[in-house]
Amino acid sequence: MHAAGPGLRGRPSRKAVVVSEVSFVVPTRNSGRTLEACLKSLRAQTGASVEVIVVDNRSTDATLRIAARWADQVIAHGPERSAQRNAGWRASRARVVAFLDSDMVLDAGAAAEAAAAFCQDPGLGGLVVPEYAFGAGFFARCRAHEKRLYQGDPDTEGARFFRRAAVELAGGYDESRYAGEDWEFSDRIAADGWTIGRLESAVGHDEGRVSLGRAFAKKRYYGRNFYDYATLPRERRRPFIRTSLVSSPVRLAKAPALTAGLVLLKAVEVGGMLCGMAEERRARRS
Repeated sequence: MHAAGPGLRGRPSRKAVVVSEVSFVVPTRNSGRTLEACLKSLRAQTGASVEVIVVDNRSTDATLRIAARWADQVIAHGPERSAQRNAGWRASRARVVAFLDSDMVLDAGAAAEAAAAFCQDPGLGGLVVPEYAFGAGFFARCRAHEKRLYQGDPDTEGARFFRRAAVELAGGYDESRYAGEDWEFSDRIAADGWTIGRLESAVGHDEGRVSLGRAFAKKRYYGRNFYDYATLPRERRRPFIRTSLVSSPVRLAKAPALTAGLVLLKAVEVGGMLCGMAEERRARRS
């Protein structure tokens, strides 16, 4: 079971200057529902010293109050995640930089495992963290089913921990992207000659209550930005067809209700993505 450690009392004293082994960068925007669990899981890391940086984009809920309690730095920056991540790693100090979303919780041993991996292999540029999902309701269970099918598929996973030198060489995230940016950045690190490894520790994604309407709207929004990624040369982008969804018919057959729900959910999301891409194409032609 993956969960953040209980009983934490907030960030450590800043009186002693400690060079952290891992810097965590967490972009936020109205993340009050999930942020505390995320930051608690980072403070619960064992076996490695960590630095926690929250980069906020004009939140109007409890995000800033929560961030002030748990983070070492809280930075105001926007307009989207790629720009926020770049602001965060540039303000960080550790040789290993990790990027987590504000609705994620990280296994307690991940930072130590990552720091050891980068020390042992000087050619290692990034580390994928296996991801699982949790949330409320039937479609959240369908999403968790989907994440289980994706684990170990290099076409769907992107690195989250990086060697700082690799990030600097790549120049950080492409700030024009807020869809597909994880894939593009991870692939660019690999194209620079670094290897991409994989952790045993995992990260959980809090999906909340998944609905078809919100899923469509979210993918429609991303589709407008994904248009540019989809037009990249084939060798510079991931395949759009997720073969891992159908590569294990036995696992699909063992959960027929979840599989049926997942098919419906993916159909809605694909519709939203195509709608957003079509809107972007029309806007550019007008």
